[in-house]
Amino acid sequence: MKKLIPLIFFFGIITGLHANTEPLEKKFYAKEYYPDGTLQAEGWVMGDMKSGYWKMYHPNGKIASRGHFRNNKKNNYWHYYNVSGKLIKEGHYKDEFAEDWWIFYDLENSKTLKIQYKMNRKHGYALRYNKRKLVLVERFDNNKKMGEWTSVVAFKLDNPGVTW
Repeated sequence: MKKLIPLIFFFGIITGLHANTEPLEKKFYAKEYYPDGTLQAEGWVMGDMKSGYWKMYHPNGKIASRGHFRNNKKNNYWHYYNVSGKLIKEGHYKDEFAEDWWIFYDLENSKTLKIQYKMNRKHGYALRYNKRKLVLVERFDNNKKMGEWTSVVAFKLDNPGVTW
């Protein structure tokens, strides 16, 4: 029991010192406006940096994009919408750079493009779909096109073991 008392005393001193320091920065909800007063963006801020979930709006009031910030940089999964509110692209960010898979939607022509990125550059595969049917596979290395296949069978023969 005698050994426990000095530890409790030490812990009390440490926590007491911490209680007298400056308070941690608080997270608050912020809104930004276009010059005409229309809502442009809203989300969480810590200190003077965007941190957490944010929504951006087109001037017509429809959502333009939504996703998360960390230290003022886009992170995690983001969605982007056209002025009519239709989803046009979605994908991952890591510290403001496009990473991993991104999906682009051509709504008028029922086409979809899925591309792998690394540090904002095409790196990996690009899959082109027309009316949900895979019509083209491309492979990229640091934004340079390294191969193209118009047949899934030919792609699988050239790239055994690759799955996406």
